Amino acid sequence: FKHTGLFPEQAVNWDWMAEQIRSAGRPISVLNLFSYTGGATLACASAGASVCHVDASKGMVQWARENAALSGLTEKPIRWIVDDCEKFVAREIRRGRKYDAVIMDPPSYGRGPGGEVWKLEENIYDLVELCSGVLSDDPLFFLLNSYTTGLSPAVMGYLLGSVLKPKFGGDVTADEIGLPVEESGMVLPCGSTAIWKR
Repeated sequence: FKHTGLFPEQAVNWDWMAEQIRSAGRPISVLNLFSYTGGATLACASAGASVCHVDASKGMVQWARENAALSGLTEKPIRWIVDDCEKFVAREIRRGRKYDAVIMDPPSYGRGPGGEVWKLEENIYDLVELCSGVLSDDPLFFLLNSYTTGLSPAVMGYLLGSVLKPKFGGDVTADEIGLPVEESGMVLPCGSTAIWKR
């Protein structure tokens, strides 16, 4: 089930995002969607970014706020939003709001308040395409995570490349992420990540 409040396999992504933000040489604004308890939000904020943290669960957003306080980051520029991620992005596009980076960790399956069904494999392309509309003219990165069996890193990478490279150029990488196992010296696979970088 893994809903423990922390996904330690994401630490490699947190470190990578923080380094991108610190070395950008300019202010960076980050949109973190399906942001759960805020690991990526806190990593980006601690590296100096302004972050918009969006999750549909009020309880998860509150938990993330508590994590920010426990991490000494309450004074950092973080917007805490309880909302449907897709609807929020559509409104941000209408408002003309732009971000230099997007992080997305969408669920495999879900139901909206009106009974709408969300299936990652069916909805992810349209969501990535929609989110490309909130990227600034000089975006830094777009990071997509998945824990959905059957959605391979190669497919995720192809998706980011097909949506983002025609608009912004850049490069795409994709791989499995996991946890190192001391006993065996191997890595326990936990999910996949695809990253577009300018």
